[in-house]
Amino acid sequence: MNLKGIDTLPPENKDKEEILQKTEEYVKDIAKFQEKLYAEKKHSVLIILQGVDTAGKDGTIKHVFGRINPQGCSVKSWTKPNSEEIQYDFLWRIHKYVPAKGMIQVHNRSHYEDILMPKIQGTLSEKRLKERLESIRDFERMLSKENDTLILKFFLHISKDEQKERIQERISDPEKKWKYDPSDQVTQDHWRDYQAAYEFIFEDKNQEKEWYIIPADKKWYRNYKVAKILYNELEKML
Repeated sequence: MNLKGIDTLPPENKDKEEILQKTEEYVKDIAKFQEKLYAEKKHSVLIILQGVDTAGKDGTIKHVFGRINPQGCSVKSWTKPNSEEIQYDFLWRIHKYVPAKGMIQVHNRSHYEDILMPKIQGTLSEKRLKERLESIRDFERMLSKENDTLILKFFLHISKDEQKERIQERISDPEKKWKYDPSDQVTQDHWRDYQAAYEFIFEDKNQEKEWYIIPADKKWYRNYKVAKILYNELEKML
């Protein structure tokens, strides 16, 4: 796996206006599918969004999931474990926020952060990281098999130059300054470390569900790809 060799831009033949219209259609249909999912209460959906800072996780949630009835969809953002969570196994805090049947649960970051950050910071050995990946495989398999949970894992793939530009916008644009966090620069300064850590995760071919790597330099194409995949999976399931 070499993320550098995977394009972060949409194909050249994609028309932006056409894509925006198609995304609008997908989003409307996703909202209808969610109503059926909620009424039947036979399945659940877990959406995992990963990506470096500024990749567009919040934007994807807003534009793809913003029209879903709040009764049937919830969002959980994950940060560093707190003083209580760190006393338990790394999946303990995650399990409390998996979707009940009939629900869509979106995770902004996820349990994969507990692979990503120790890999980057060198706080866990390669052996322990692989053991954690094995635990994640079992966890996701259990959700899928025991609770009929559809798991969709999206990596929002942006280029280093695009991230740099977005960070600069957050610094200089008064309307975007609220988004800026000095920690955004950490990813830029350690870009290759983050890419290598994600590659380590994606190279695990025994996962219950494979990752969708979404070209995310253009927000309109990012939203389209996520919405299209979710639409197709919900249509098959329901």
